[in-house]
Amino acid sequence: MKKGINAWSFPAGMGAKECIRLAKSAGFDGIELELAETGELSLAGGEKEALELKAYAKETGIELSSLASGLYWDYPLTSNDEAIRRKGLDVAKKQLEMAAAIGVDTILLIPGAVGVDFIPGAEVVPYDVAYDRAQEAVSQLASIAAEHQVNIGLENVWNKFLLSPLEMRNFIDEIGSPWVGSYFDVGNTLANGYPEHWISILGKRIKKVHFKDYRRQAGGLHGFVDLLAGDVDYPAVVKALEAVGYDDYVIAEMIPAYTHHSEQIIYNTSRSMDRILGREAAR
Repeated sequence: MKKGINAWSFPAGMGAKECIRLAKSAGFDGIELELAETGELSLAGGEKEALELKAYAKETGIELSSLASGLYWDYPLTSNDEAIRRKGLDVAKKQLEMAAAIGVDTILLIPGAVGVDFIPGAEVVPYDVAYDRAQEAVSQLASIAAEHQVNIGLENVWNKFLLSPLEMRNFIDEIGSPWVGSYFDVGNTLANGYPEHWISILGKRIKKVHFKDYRRQAGGLHGFVDLLAGDVDYPAVVKALEAVGYDDYVIAEMIPAYTHHSEQIIYNTSRSMDRILGREAAR
């Protein structure tokens, strides 16, 4: 498996090129960039900006692993507001377009939400309504993904939706497209499950993997901790990934940032991933 890191792990305000340089310095094989509202890789940007980042990564000697976006929290595909749902679809279409431009094979997509506790005032959508809207949206996007030859990875997040690996598996199978699968987040399962169970059930449907760690006793967003400091059984996770034949990127998504010397989390994470993946012995 290859070792990557997500753009959200870097200090706030750091540009994409700086993130690429730091990821390379810390020993990562790849970096997952973010499609944002504004900035170097954004809804307002075009292929020129994307190709510039692709060339810079190649020059730096690091791969671009995938393309994430946090915009689905603002524009959920399951919203009660049709205009917001259309905006979410536009985000996904742009994300697929930019992913093809920078040469990555997978985007991270949040399929919607029934409710979101950590966003004040977030709307609540009936579960069955959210399911139908998400199915409709992802089905539309599947054909666009096929045109771009880019996978859609549906991430399991704290959205009160697709709460079990059985439900995620069935949702993906109902879409029925080889271009739609799981973007499996290890740490996000800890609140109510076990990541190794998700892996064995989702199997070949897994397109990409996020590594996080979580301490159940802390609870809520405060439960996210450094890799190997939480309750994720990483030996079991690696064994499960190997058992289903997964040999692609595992990408760290580290939250929250350090209070001081925030770039240090990138180096610490790299070393922890080396241990998890058996790349080096303890020093």
